Amino acid sequence: MPDDAVAARATAEEESAFSHPPVGPDATAPYGDHPDQVIDFYAPKAEAEAGPGGAAPLVVVLHGGAWRAPYDRRHVGPFADFLARRGFAVANVEYRRGPADAAPAVAGRWPDTFDDVAAALDAVPALVAKVLPQADARRVVVTGHSAGGHLALWAAARHVLPAGAPWRTDGPVPLRGVVALAPIADFEVAEKLDVCGGAARQFLGGERHFEERRPYADPALLLPTGIATTLVQGRTDLVVPQAVAEAYADAAARAGEVVGLTLLEDVGHFPLIDPAADACAVVAEEIAQLAW
Repeated sequence: MPDDAVAARATAEEESAFSHPPVGPDATAPYGDHPDQVIDFYAPKAEAEAGPGGAAPLVVVLHGGAWRAPYDRRHVGPFADFLARRGFAVANVEYRRGPADAAPAVAGRWPDTFDDVAAALDAVPALVAKVLPQADARRVVVTGHSAGGHLALWAAARHVLPAGAPWRTDGPVPLRGVVALAPIADFEVAEKLDVCGGAARQFLGGERHFEERRPYADPALLLPTGIATTLVQGRTDLVVPQAVAEAYADAAARAGEVVGLTLLEDVGHFPLIDPAADACAVVAEEIAQLAW
């Protein structure tokens, strides 16, 4: 059990991250027919190193929340705005999570959540050309927090999915890189640690389907990707402990791939997406190193 000081700090960090007023996007566009199949776009609010035609790098954001319905993209709107104010164009993706009427909340939908993330990433270039001309769709970095960090890693690994997987691509998705923030990156370790109340097992359909579906869903089994990847992790994270990120980095090393792992002292789960926290500036720098 965490000591009282760490637990109190974790509570304060969460309260700070969720204390910011909502920040509406500059545009919203659908990538499918379901109400959750939408992307919010934020135009860059500051000068950045320009690409062709003066366009800014594009950051695709996948929000967290244990793949459960109560948490949607709006809670990372301030984070998206923070990145826009640092000179990035931003695409904040919504996707189908657990059923909204489930009590208690259920983690994700199989296969709908994966369908949506694949479809959203595939749709981004055309949508950007239509609604966000300030963005350079040839310089894309995907980032995600917690469960969204899992989805970011998974989105970059579609070309190494098992043959016959509906989301598999013929080659790597054209990305500059991935910055995964406190990601649920290794399902086996996450389950041993009961991360988010066993959300990974629940996401894959429970005990009956967990092992058979892991090869299609677990980033630690989808390596090497050949795409530059950095994990950013707080050392005092009580939600997704450091051991989960370390397990993914170890799996990558065994597969012959070097994955960056930035460990932040005295930082928990939520400062990584909190514009008021120093950790959020570290995240922006990690993204910039890949984007520019």
